Amino acid sequence: MRYLVIKAEKLTKTHNRRQGVENITLDVEPGEIYGLLGTDHAGKSTLISLLAGYLRPSSGRLLVFGKDSYRDARFIREKIGIYPGNYPSTSRLTVGELLRSLGHQQGGMLWTEIQKISKQVDLDLSQSAATLSRHDRQVFDLLQAFVHRPELLLLDEPMDDLNPAIADVFYRLIADARHAGRTVFITSKSFYEMERICDRVAILHQGKLISVERGVQLRSRAIRKIEMRFANPVPKDIFAGITNIHNLTFEDNKVRCVLNGEPDSLIKSASQHHVTDFLSFQPSLEEVLADTYGVKIV
Repeated sequence: MRYLVIKAEKLTKTHNRRQGVENITLDVEPGEIYGLLGTDHAGKSTLISLLAGYLRPSSGRLLVFGKDSYRDARFIREKIGIYPGNYPSTSRLTVGELLRSLGHQQGGMLWTEIQKISKQVDLDLSQSAATLSRHDRQVFDLLQAFVHRPELLLLDEPMDDLNPAIADVFYRLIADARHAGRTVFITSKSFYEMERICDRVAILHQGKLISVERGVQLRSRAIRKIEMRFANPVPKDIFAGITNIHNLTFEDNKVRCVLNGEPDSLIKSASQHHVTDFLSFQPSLEEVLADTYGVKIV
């Protein structure tokens, strides 16, 4: 029988008569980076709270390490790292003291490793945890999920508002966890973050799963808004036969379109004329869901 780190079957959670998640069925394998992609209020945080045992399912079944997520929550929490965590914000201990105590757990990070990573993310280990700024509290809270090297990381939109350099440090930690055979369950509102790091991605909309895809499939579906500027107006049939562009518009010497997948054919056709500028924009998640999956965002 195949071992699964997470197994959900027809999982439903209702909050005060409002649907949190509905009829969710998914499985997560050991050593996998599994992404949950959705807009605000899609149900991502509800699912993280269910996995951590903070919420009891209304119906269905949810197993983590083969154990009931709510009934066996104490056992499960010894094996997981969670962001956001529940560290004491009024603690008199320093950031370093709190991280070192977590690292002392069997198999956790050495103090020298904690020091190295803290320097990379510009986190002052000598500062009191109670006096951290909002940004530093986020960085500390995210780092604490990693230091005891848990078997499963539950990360709820961890990169929101982090600058790219600090986010890259945590992307490396996620990759390191995967290479060590540990499992990562991460949520995001960013299509491009998910296709960059995940082995599989579940797309959640209004509490329901609308698709589960491998990362390579998601990359092939990636859409971009393209604007090209030419030295002179170009004929309107210049891009005829290119199947992965749509919403094509011409305005004087500008051409705009939406590109799905690789830009090779588009660039080859455009290069037959004098291109003065080529701009690529990432659409919002709402636009991606509407364009790729036919989801209407209300």
